[in-house]
Amino acid sequence: MENKNNQVVWVIGHRNPDTDSICAAITYANLKNQIEPGNFIPKKAGSLSEETKYVLERFGVEEPETVLNVGTQLKDIDFRRTDGVSSHISLKKAWELMKTEDVVTLPIVGVNNRLEGLIVNGDIAYSYMDIYDNQIMSRARTQYRNIIETINGHLLTGNEHAYFVKGRVVIASGACSIRKEIAEDDLVILGDVKERQLVALEQNPSCMIVSGVRTVDQEVIDRAAAIECILIATEYDTFTVARMVHQSIPIKAFMSKEKLVTFDIDDYIDDVQEVVSKIRHRDFPVLDQERHYIGMFSRRNLLNTKKKKVILVDHNEKSQAVEGIDEAEILEIIDHHRIGSLETIQPIFFRNQPLGCSSTIIYQMYREKGVEVTPKIAGLLLSAILSDTLMFKSPTCTAVDVRVGKELAEIAEVDYKELAMSMFEAGSNFKDRTIEEIFYQDFKTFAAESMTFGVSQVSAVSENQLKKIRDDLQDYLNQVMVDKNLDMVFVMLTNILDQRSEVIFAGQKAENVMRMAFPGKEEREGLYGLAGVVSRKKQMIPKIIEGIQQL
Repeated sequence: MENKNNQVVWVIGHRNPDTDSICAAITYANLKNQIEPGNFIPKKAGSLSEETKYVLERFGVEEPETVLNVGTQLKDIDFRRTDGVSSHISLKKAWELMKTEDVVTLPIVGVNNRLEGLIVNGDIAYSYMDIYDNQIMSRARTQYRNIIETINGHLLTGNEHAYFVKGRVVIASGACSIRKEIAEDDLVILGDVKERQLVALEQNPSCMIVSGVRTVDQEVIDRAAAIECILIATEYDTFTVARMVHQSIPIKAFMSKEKLVTFDIDDYIDDVQEVVSKIRHRDFPVLDQERHYIGMFSRRNLLNTKKKKVILVDHNEKSQAVEGIDEAEILEIIDHHRIGSLETIQPIFFRNQPLGCSSTIIYQMYREKGVEVTPKIAGLLLSAILSDTLMFKSPTCTAVDVRVGKELAEIAEVDYKELAMSMFEAGSNFKDRTIEEIFYQDFKTFAAESMTFGVSQVSAVSENQLKKIRDDLQDYLNQVMVDKNLDMVFVMLTNILDQRSEVIFAGQKAENVMRMAFPGKEEREGLYGLAGVVSRKKQMIPKIIEGIQQL
């Protein structure tokens, strides 16, 4: 069972986050870290609006890391973090490592731990059973150190770091035929008979292995040194040496190095399972983003995944949640919206109150838990409330929001009216921002009956600022419907000071929905002017749903 002191929990708001979503994640993570064991980390599910950037910069708070998917990844499973091996080690050494590690696959790495290839136990079996070639050791450039290690030999003369690169492997059988059996540069294996050893050296072999002894006559050593022949003695008998010497071949001669099936540490388990289900391999390498080798996993490892633990703030609808939410373990939800479509496997802590802002709820929880609200935390909470309630003017604003907001202004030592206007002006600065960025700075999707629709809200402190972007936004809506697979899209162009919104829309049935949702309201060239309508949650979404239901 996981130790709660070590568990990591992400606190995250909805996609296309607004100021409340970000500030709620930061402040609630801070609260949880002070009252519960674990590591609670604020995250964001999209880019920040200019308004939110202003708030974080003003109060000196670091921007949370962006997370676009909370699905289970390879990094969340207990895969084997075994070390990679050099391509120069012998087949025998590789086999011993497989037995020791209880694995059937070894990863082969080179400089900077980059993956070069793989070798499986079947490759080693093939090298024993299906190779009938007495020159394979030289073609594989077998290092003499490998040979010495494999046959438990003793180097009597020569350089163990040199390589056997030319010639055959020959067993010298008889005194009369030995000159015919051995050619120059061969590797010769023979027994402890001095005369045969000297005759063999006359043929200038690259290496001579003498079996059944720990050393040989000094004359033989001197002769071998004179012709730069590697001389090795081993206590193994000739049959054993002949059987084992091929096990000294470096694994690079048999490893697989083309079309390797590898996975990134950040790959999602669903994608991984789809690939491995079509491949018969037992094990698969895991690499980091720079393609460095990290470890190996098998299909069995995929059965023991650890879901990411998350706390959701400022939303409770699946369509607004970060991708992969079905694969995550939701621990809590803190929200002030209608009850949505998210489902959990087990009961969770769900706090939902009819207030103007999620951060108002979080402030209440600070007070309930007796945790100090610092000026920095107060500034974030206050900014969120001012943003969501449009400086206490939105119909969603309650007396609780107003009281809490004024308390927070005192703690943060700020003039809430000045703060609000500074935030709104930052958010209304559309210069150097694309229409896509403006549209998605505060966008949410919803479902009603069998239809899906999206609503974006773009707020400004003057009518002229909104007029400058209105036509470009209208042209962009059809692209949004295609990208998000929606039936309809609406944009609220909200004038914060005049407390009114103009609504533009796209979609085959969008105009009929607006007509039914706001009967008698002014319509002009596909644009509805709605005086007093500034709240998407309370004034726009319920009306659109009613309009859809009347179709």
